[in-house]
Amino acid sequence: MSAPLFAVVLGVAQDAGHPQAGCRKACCRDAWNDPSLRHHAACLAIVDPVSNQVWLLDASPDLPQQLAMLSRINPGSLSGVLLTHAHIGHYTGLMHLGREAMDAKVIPVWAMPRMTQFLSENEPWSSIIRQGHVQMRPLSAGEAVRLNERVQITPLLVPHRDELSETVGFLVEGPERKLLFLPDIDKWERWKTSVESVIARVDVALVDGTFFANGEIEGRDMSQIPHPFIEESIARFSSMPAAHRDRVRFIHLNHTNPALFPDSEAAKVIRAAGLHVAQEGEQHPL
Repeated sequence: MSAPLFAVVLGVAQDAGHPQAGCRKACCRDAWNDPSLRHHAACLAIVDPVSNQVWLLDASPDLPQQLAMLSRINPGSLSGVLLTHAHIGHYTGLMHLGREAMDAKVIPVWAMPRMTQFLSENEPWSSIIRQGHVQMRPLSAGEAVRLNERVQITPLLVPHRDELSETVGFLVEGPERKLLFLPDIDKWERWKTSVESVIARVDVALVDGTFFANGEIEGRDMSQIPHPFIEESIARFSSMPAAHRDRVRFIHLNHTNPALFPDSEAAKVIRAAGLHVAQEGEQHPL
């Protein structure tokens, strides 16, 4: 019997990680003093132990630490990166593939058309492409990309500001199970697709949990940074069957989100609703 394909969570925080630069508030204070309390930016790896291949869904600024974490789980070679969109936590890790760092050779990077154009027309990303460290490959919404004979990934177009690129989530299909990776979306009701219908099709759903509730960021109009508040998701998902709610794992949590801490009241509310918060290092068979 061949070794099972699996996904592993390499980061659960919003783009800037936790603790966040410049933050000395209670949400980050202890994490500055205790590295065990820190969280990397959201990233998922797909691992095939048979072929010794690994693929990353997004390339976060924490790529060095995440690759080190991944190497302790499986020493396979990096076989490609699939990008969701052009916000800083999701593509800037590509800088570590360049000549100043890994000096990688022709790593495939799959991206949507506007995302590809953005990378191709702006430094230092264009140099990384031109020098052959990465090779851009196209994604098209709703069209599956087969990574090898055991896994394929389909980009799902979602609304999310899209100042610089499109935004997609990924449907990951292995030999036996399916997974949804959707770290960023504006609001569930702005998506023409019913999120409940997608969750019903998969075995694990890693979905946007950036903020727990409105007002979480003092002094900012949170309508300018739209995400589904976890409180909103709890209310919306309450009508789903319990087995479907059990598939949901919130990811991409902002440094202000109390659900980052398992003992917080927010985390307890999530668990009481039959939902979960993703944890770094957790693995899901595919």
